[in-house]
This record gives sequence, structure tokens and C-alpha cells, in this order.
Amino acid sequence: MRVLVVEDQAELADSVARVLRREGMAVDVSYDGDDAHERLLVVDYDVVVLDRDIPGTHGDDLCGELASGSRRTRVLMLTASGTIAERVAGLSLGADDYLPKPFAFAELVARIRALGRRAQLPTPPILVHGDLRLDPAGRVATRAGMRLPLAPKELAVLEYLLAARGRVVPAEELLERVWDEEADPFTTTVKATINRLRSKLGPPPLIETVPRVGYRI
Repeated sequence: MRVLVVEDQAELADSVARVLRREGMAVDVSYDGDDAHERLLVVDYDVVVLDRDIPGTHGDDLCGELASGSRRTRVLMLTASGTIAERVAGLSLGADDYLPKPFAFAELVARIRALGRRAQLPTPPILVHGDLRLDPAGRVATRAGMRLPLAPKELAVLEYLLAARGRVVPAEELLERVWDEEADPFTTTVKATINRLRSKLGPPPLIETVPRVGYRI
């Protein structure tokens, strides 16, 4: 899942990003509305965590632009005010969910995951292929009943490939959807992660490399 956190309180924004990355999400951070607007022009995010009152382009304007477009991007709006009137106002702008500050990180993660499922094509809660099972919410993968010791990025790659349902996924697509903007597009990051994932999945092999195209389960 690719997430953009738009929050002018740098310490809070960075804390949210750290928590979401530990959950296997690819996270970019903007500290003002103008920077967020530029990112939204070039990246198709699954979820935007948006503070309403930010410098530069106002959060309301960003929300309105996203709501009026054709993308699947979902908006979770944050605000220091938790009044009913503020919530109604935020939702009327096109936000998909609303969370007042302060909030519990566990609730924030759960809400983002719920919105992310709505932003993507429908997938079952448990992804299964043969004796391989992946619980995206619980971040647990098993094969033949044995839990696999997968790192967050390995889990995220496996989830994306399973959700593709046999479609060949280019390495560039995996890099965009699983890693954030700090990933170097010219590195072998995807290939190295796939190789580690293959090793941990064990035999018989499940991930096929389609030469000059990408990978598929």
C-alpha cells in the first residue's frame, strides 16, 4: 500500500510514517500542502492521511481535488477538532474517513488498512495459493502450516503478487507500490527482495520470473 502523510507537525508526521512503515506500507511525507499537491500530481497513492489545517495549499482544497478526480485514492482527514460539525464538514468535502487528534496509532493503522482495501480491487481477507496463506491484516504468512519469517517488505511483495492473481507484475510496479520515494529505481532492490522471498518460501518454487516482463505467483 502506498500512503502519503500530509502533516505540518514534523514530529507527528515522522512518527506516523515510522509506524506505517513497520506495518509494511510504503510511506511518503509532506509537511505542507504545496509539497503534497506536487506529489499527488505524479504518484497514485492508495491512501492520503491529511491534516486539514496545513500551510500552503489548504487541506480542504487538496481533499476536494482528490474527491473530484477519477482516482481510487482514499482520504483519511485529521484535525485537532473532534466536534460533530468539524467531522461533517470534513466528510462533506469528500474525505472517506475522519480521525480527531490525539489518536491511537493502532486505530490509525486499522483505518488506513480499511481505506486501502477500498482503494484497490476487492481481495479476500486471507490470500491463499496452494499451501501458502497470507493474512495481510495480521501480517502473517504460512506455508504448509508453518509460519514464514518474512520481513515487512517481503510480506508486502508477497501480498502484492498474491493479490495480482496470476498477473505478471513488472519490477517497476512493485518498486512504486511497495517502496517509497527514497528507493533508487536503478538498484536491484526488487530482485534482491524476490530472491530472499523465494528462499524463505522454500520448495516447490512459487514465484516465477517472466524474462523482460516481471514476476508472478
